[in-house]
Amino acid sequence: MYKIMKLDKIAPEGLALFPLDQYEIGTEISEPTGILLRSFNMHDMKLPDSLLAVGRAGAGVNNIPIEKCAEKGIIVFNTPGANANAVKELTITGLLLASRDIVKGINFSESLKGKGTEVPQLVEKNKKKFAGTEINGKTLGVLGLGKIGVMVANAALDLGMNVVGYDPSISVESAWGLSRDVQRATGLDMLLANADYLSLHVPLADTTRGMINAERLARMKKGIRILNFSRGGIVNNDDLSTALKEGIVAKYVTDFPDDELLHMENVIAIPHLGASTEEAESNCAIMVARQMIDFIERGNIKHSVNYPDCKLELSSDFRLIVMNKNIPNMVGQVSTILAKSNINITEMLNKSRGNYACTIIDVSDRPDEKIVKSISSIEGVVKVRILDLKK
Repeated sequence: MYKIMKLDKIAPEGLALFPLDQYEIGTEISEPTGILLRSFNMHDMKLPDSLLAVGRAGAGVNNIPIEKCAEKGIIVFNTPGANANAVKELTITGLLLASRDIVKGINFSESLKGKGTEVPQLVEKNKKKFAGTEINGKTLGVLGLGKIGVMVANAALDLGMNVVGYDPSISVESAWGLSRDVQRATGLDMLLANADYLSLHVPLADTTRGMINAERLARMKKGIRILNFSRGGIVNNDDLSTALKEGIVAKYVTDFPDDELLHMENVIAIPHLGASTEEAESNCAIMVARQMIDFIERGNIKHSVNYPDCKLELSSDFRLIVMNKNIPNMVGQVSTILAKSNINITEMLNKSRGNYACTIIDVSDRPDEKIVKSISSIEGVVKVRILDLKK
């Protein structure tokens, strides 16, 4: 019986995919095989030896100790693209909120409660205070052309905007999905200099933390409107505050409020609603459940953030999975041990990613504990699993 621990509420559509006769699922689980979560902070959590995989029902994994998991041979999955449409729709909403003073206008209307017959006159008298600008014909710069960035860029074209995109490491899949009418910026400086609106769609990493700073804000058009539905740390708050006061930035719309931002004028802070739709939560839960099941039962890896993606069609009743440091002659040492034990390899796949690698080996006979111990003793091997697919 496999045990799955939930650290957050997970949509029932995903949980329903785990066969009840093979999986126990709950919030209080000892020695879990897998962990499912959304925003729970795992950094101070002790990782049990039984743990094989952590599944994040969402894209961001800042709340998970990625390297610590890798060192213990624990696969960390996320669900890129499962909530992309929800984030895209909220980003388009952000475009409109940044252009028309809708929020302050609504707040003004709310303040008129109880004014009776004066309301229409007060509305007409004050509506000019909330006048805005149209997005049609304006230029949107999209920084980061992953799944969400591509969807935002294409949607903005449909709304009549000129769209310029920049992503030095755009994937082939994203390139195929991007409209041919999206212009390509030759560099970040070009993107920033020409945009009336800037939409951020890059992950938060050491290379992107604080990348929108005083130096880059100074290169932007005066009156630019910035949308951040990616991660809060990408924009330097102190530099943003100065740019807002000087009128360099007209509006900043973010899905990641903090106390500093809430004290700034012309900031529209949305309470992290990007993926908060019924559809997105369901999509993420289904996707992460399928990934977790495929790895636990067959050893296949898809959408891992700390190990390479690996998928091998079954060719035997017995499968050996070796998680290891990415060092030379690992496959040779494993295959030598198997050969000395008269175990044939029927099919094999080896993939690496950064400092870690995974080898999936289908074998003719079930390796015994002595073989597993020998492979585990190889320098650099992190974890060894045997799957008996006849069971």
